[in-house]
Amino acid sequence: MTSLREKVGQLMVIGFKGTTASEEIKELIREHHVGGIILFGRNIGTPEEILNVTNELQRVARDAGHKKPLLICLDQENGVVRRLGEGTTIFPGAMLLGATNDPENAYKVGLGTGRELKALGVNWNLAPVLDVNNNPDNPVIGVRSYGESTKKVSEFGKMAMKGMQDAGIMTTLKHFPGHGDTNVDSHLDLPVISHSIERLEEIELKPFKDAIHEGADTIMSAHVYFPAIEDTPGVPATLSKKVITGLLREKLCFDGVVTTDCMEMNAIANTIGTANGGVEAVKAGVDLIMVSHLHNLQKDTINAIVAAVEAGDINETIIDAAVSRVLRLKDKYLNWDELNLDQVAVVPSVVGCIEHEAVATDIYKKGVTIVKNNGILPLTPNGEQRVLVVYSENKYTMQVEDKRYSSMFLGQSIKEIDSRADVLELSNPPSADEIKDVALKAKAYDAVVIGTLTVLSGDAQVKLVEKIYETGVPVVVVATRSPYDMAYLPDVHGYVCTYEFPYPALKMAAKAIYGIEQVTGRLPVTIPKDAVKS
Repeated sequence: MTSLREKVGQLMVIGFKGTTASEEIKELIREHHVGGIILFGRNIGTPEEILNVTNELQRVARDAGHKKPLLICLDQENGVVRRLGEGTTIFPGAMLLGATNDPENAYKVGLGTGRELKALGVNWNLAPVLDVNNNPDNPVIGVRSYGESTKKVSEFGKMAMKGMQDAGIMTTLKHFPGHGDTNVDSHLDLPVISHSIERLEEIELKPFKDAIHEGADTIMSAHVYFPAIEDTPGVPATLSKKVITGLLREKLCFDGVVTTDCMEMNAIANTIGTANGGVEAVKAGVDLIMVSHLHNLQKDTINAIVAAVEAGDINETIIDAAVSRVLRLKDKYLNWDELNLDQVAVVPSVVGCIEHEAVATDIYKKGVTIVKNNGILPLTPNGEQRVLVVYSENKYTMQVEDKRYSSMFLGQSIKEIDSRADVLELSNPPSADEIKDVALKAKAYDAVVIGTLTVLSGDAQVKLVEKIYETGVPVVVVATRSPYDMAYLPDVHGYVCTYEFPYPALKMAAKAIYGIEQVTGRLPVTIPKDAVKS
């Protein structure tokens, strides 16, 4: 007979530090039968190291008597939120895909991403994002969304989901019932979305409804408060029975697995607390509780849920139903016989393969967007034009971004085409002295290419562009993250959106700026004010 503690363990998704399995994680797998693992950048090394650690984790579970393999997940949304790096394919993210206006590209990226994840022992991707980004000030979704159109998000999300599923990877629709229209990051505080239920059904919920109809595997709840659904003030969707059971289970008829977002995020940790939050999430109807970081909080959450069942606060039938859904999902995707755990790990050739690189390059060409060209493009490489490239040091702006991948490749990408171009990397934010100095230097050039990183009204990036623009030298802005940057900038001569800052995106932008490639992307969002002028 499976013990209560083992059942609760199957409902946990936990993280650990290091590129090898820690003793703490092994203990939780052995002693508490923890059934789910989440990987972050701290766990990711070379493809060989990733495969070794996923195999190691599965061996621990197998030897501890787990009936089914572990769920092993990560956030491989691509674009600005990705965990895989060295030796793997850099695929485009959601908003660049939206800019291609072809949902088939989302399928191709989903399929390629899924194949590489599976080859590395990861069986569950925390993607796609189905949030409709209809708020330009959203600090946590933004380019992680396919765009501002509900129809587009629905179509692209379904195709991304199908691509990953066809690769044998479990998917997660997030963040239910919608995190797109917030101006607060739930990693830092509790956002509130005050729309009516009619508006939510028309906009936020539709992509989820459509994907559920197409066979969604798992859905991640949002740490967002929706007063139109939950009348108790300050209760986020993750902890709301009216959202999880009433809306998602009963009204939308979703009988798959529901997972929380990380319960250590401030919207939970700084309010009800991580362990108590786990109890309330189970009561709300959630199946998987995610505690990504701290070992003491992981054990506290397990103990709190077990204690709540033993005290009668949670009926054990709720635990049984959740375990049943999780095991049904594992039955569909996982099998001990398919895992080569006792052989030397050899990374399959599909990881980082030429075919995937070609797919990604083609989609970057179709997604990078020239929003405006007032006769300045293309520039001439190594010719009569002297070009200055200016940008600030890249710093991540969302908690979910991986700091390891924050390098800015704009200067390198342009130098590879135009060896005579000069490159200046400034502080972030650039200082007043740096801005003044760059403006003086700019007068000696025929064109200035400025890379921006999520511009806000009145910030130093705006002052930088304004000062260079005032010199009269033609300016081309490359928005390397947010396409909304142009709303805050003067009427520059050229404006290019890459929606993300990995090297392939900026390399394609450089090729477009110099006329080597004809990019065909179209903005999937509306720039506020009358910013885009011909």
